[in-house]
Amino acid sequence: MVKKIVILGAAGRDFHNFNVVFRNNPEYRVVAFLQTQIPGIAGRRYPPALAGELYPDGIPILSMEYLEEVVKAYNVDEAFLSYSDLTYEELGRVLSRVVGLGLNFKILGPKETMIESSRPVIAVTGVKTGAGKSSVSREIARILVNKGFRVGVVRHPMPYGNLEEMVVQKFKTFEDLDKYKATIEEREEYEHYIRMGLPVYAGVDYGKLLRIVEKENNIILWDGGNNDWPFYRPDYMVTVADALRPGIEVKSFPGEINLKLANAVIINKVDQAKPGAVETIKKNIVEVNPKAKISLAESEVVVDKPELVEGKKVLVIEDSPTVTHGGAPYAAGYVAAKKYGGEPIDPRPYATEFFKKIYREYPHMGPVLPSTGYTEEQLKELEETINRVPADTVVLGTPSDITRLIKINKPVVRVSFRIKIVEGPSIEELVDEFLEKAKAKIE
Repeated sequence: MVKKIVILGAAGRDFHNFNVVFRNNPEYRVVAFLQTQIPGIAGRRYPPALAGELYPDGIPILSMEYLEEVVKAYNVDEAFLSYSDLTYEELGRVLSRVVGLGLNFKILGPKETMIESSRPVIAVTGVKTGAGKSSVSREIARILVNKGFRVGVVRHPMPYGNLEEMVVQKFKTFEDLDKYKATIEEREEYEHYIRMGLPVYAGVDYGKLLRIVEKENNIILWDGGNNDWPFYRPDYMVTVADALRPGIEVKSFPGEINLKLANAVIINKVDQAKPGAVETIKKNIVEVNPKAKISLAESEVVVDKPELVEGKKVLVIEDSPTVTHGGAPYAAGYVAAKKYGGEPIDPRPYATEFFKKIYREYPHMGPVLPSTGYTEEQLKELEETINRVPADTVVLGTPSDITRLIKINKPVVRVSFRIKIVEGPSIEELVDEFLEKAKAKIE
């Protein structure tokens, strides 16, 4: 008997899990993708060209709020959770909502969803969004390039546009960002690699993508999104914990899974931590994964124009995922503003209706503005909100140069940050250990 299922996701792992487990599986029929977290992307359809022969009309992509209606209309049997960045309390609520409808609640694990590569794969993951994965990934990439390797960076998916045009993507130039109509969130993750001269790969079908990456590179760096585990089976895995959020490493899903799978754990932002925080995290790591190497790191934050921050009223813009579903009240932009003597202005009184809704949905957020802009309408509201705030300067904590997309009526200061190991194995030592473990795959 064919089981009717829904896949609960956020436009990323949900598509990947479908592709590797369900696409050509006659035992299941996926009646809908039900998506959460990302505003404004529901109402699409997973196209027949990607869905396969079992789905000649494709698969509807709906908002998670329609779960009950879809289950009733299609007599659904099971729901598969396929998104990340959940606390265990949030995970429990999703489970209760699903099981309360009479459905089976299932999660596909790493064994079924990781694709094997013929190339060495080093993966960087986090215990929660905003832990500082990107600075670790960049440092690993620099070290590998300096050792003479061709490094292909594969980024966790962010397919928020036309899915048929996003099956496989390669970003080498800033023009490629425009070509693929990359959102701010995508640009936040791609731009720093483009500045380094490295190609970034992403898309919808990570099986097809892998064949291209393997052909063009001899090392694959998996740059994880949110706190999801990798789509490719890593030969070595580095997980980043956050010293500003002690305990979250064992209270989040699938962040704790990343802790269990890690060869090495880097506790980031230790210079900003409260007393006892680092010791708590160390204890949790040892209890969950006693074999993992542990390093402590500082995140060095600098701005390009300090004179525009000191003594000024500033509007801080942070990368959206970190301060929305990532659960952090602020990020690098706010830290930089305070470090350089700026006075952050709370943007909430000046927010447009769209951003007022975001602040209501994420009440933990501090006096910062998330860089949310997945659609043209959202970009317009981001621009309007920024220009309403009576600040002297805008502090861009997001890695993306959003001035390429919107017009800002104030001077803009850009924040950069780089990781610095202060205790434990250096990142180069971790890379050397990876290369030793993967030497059979290295050309």
